Amino acid sequence: MSHTDKDTSKFISLILRHKPETIGIALDEHGWANVEELIEGVSKTHKLDMETLERIVAEDAKQRYSFNEDKTLIRANQGHSIPVDVELEEVVPPETLYHGTGEKYVASIDAQGLSPKSRLYGHLSGDKETATKVGARHGKPVIYIVRSGDLYRNGFKFYRSVNGVWLTKEVPPEYLEKGI
Repeated sequence: MSHTDKDTSKFISLILRHKPETIGIALDEHGWANVEELIEGVSKTHKLDMETLERIVAEDAKQRYSFNEDKTLIRANQGHSIPVDVELEEVVPPETLYHGTGEKYVASIDAQGLSPKSRLYGHLSGDKETATKVGARHGKPVIYIVRSGDLYRNGFKFYRSVNGVWLTKEVPPEYLEKGI
């Protein structure tokens, strides 16, 4: 992805996850934005046309965005701080999931567990490698092993986003173990 596309993608992420009002658009209750309105609004500050938007969606390594079938609507797959229902299906998680974070968050997580902070859900990874990459974005990575099977059996709900990220509302500290 080119530097320009990366900047535009970050701006689109801000719009579709947190602040659609920045460009004067609204999302529906499922997080969908009108593609024409998005292009028009983003174009005021970042070069964007349908071809560029399709390329950004297709080339995004984390698969952050989805179009509807006829590409008239677009939404972020996860990571919203505004209340939207991205129509996630509840699923049974594997026995173990992982959460990657930076060292600076360890004391808080050890005391309070994982909570989504400004997002609707906490994000978990299915493997250590992905969790390590996520943690490295926040400094020196620390990996937590999440006893997701036990959580699920104790009534906690799990969802899996379109791009394979596991989501849950919270993970109390007793279900977490620091990985090596």
